[in-house]
Amino acid sequence: MSDAFKEREKGFEAKYKIDQDKAFKVGTRRDKLFGLWLAGKLGLSGAAADQDANDVVASKFEKPGDDDMIAKVKKDIAAKGVAIDDKELLSKLNSLADDAARQVISEG
Repeated sequence: MSDAFKEREKGFEAKYKIDQDKAFKVGTRRDKLFGLWLAGKLGLSGAAADQDANDVVASKFEKPGDDDMIAKVKKDIAAKGVAIDDKELLSKLNSLADDAARQVISEG
C-alpha cells in the first residue's frame, strides 16, 4: 500500500512542477506582451521596442508582485510625456494575462 501512496505523491509533485512552470511562462509572456504594448504607446518599434519589453520583464524580478513593474512603466510613461492612466495600465495588464495564457497553452 505504501508504494501506491509514494507513486501518487510523485504524481502530485510532478503535476505541481508542471503547473508552476506553466504559471511562470504565462506571467513572463504577459509581462513581455505588456512591455511590447507599452513600447508601441511610447512610439518605439523594432529593436528598441524589444529592448523596452525585455526591460519591463526584468523589472518584475526585483520584488514579488507587479508593483515594481508598474512603477517602472509609470516612470517610462512620465519620461516620454505620454498620457496613460492607472486604470488603462491595469486593464491592459489583465487582458494580456488572458492572451498570454492562451498562447502558452496553444504552444503546449
